[in-house]
Amino acid sequence: MSDPRSAEKLVRMARKDLLAMRKLMDADLETFGFHAQQACEKAAKAWLSCLGVEFPRIHELGELFEMLRENGATIPPKYEELLGLNPFGVAFRYDPFEEAEDPFNRMTIIQRVEEWIALVESVCPKPPQ
Repeated sequence: MSDPRSAEKLVRMARKDLLAMRKLMDADLETFGFHAQQACEKAAKAWLSCLGVEFPRIHELGELFEMLRENGATIPPKYEELLGLNPFGVAFRYDPFEEAEDPFNRMTIIQRVEEWIALVESVCPKPPQ
């Protein structure tokens, strides 16, 4: 059964991570990337809630995207790049990112995450008041 209240709560939390990303534009990559990954994860889980799909406590964006597809969601190809944020959900929470250069255009990531959250909001019904 669809759970619009849970979805709305998850979207609110995703938006908090998006706000943190904006405020942390100049922070270390691990911190910025963590909030980017978390925003995407929470939005994906919100969409699953809208579809009435129970999801496990996972951080793997690829698995969440696959669950969405298996339950009838169509994810536009441009959001596949968000899967590159996966290591920030777990690995880089505990280990430093050791590349010499930041591989991301942070403004582009913020824009794509914002679009992802907006897409999820557009497909999820608003909960009754």
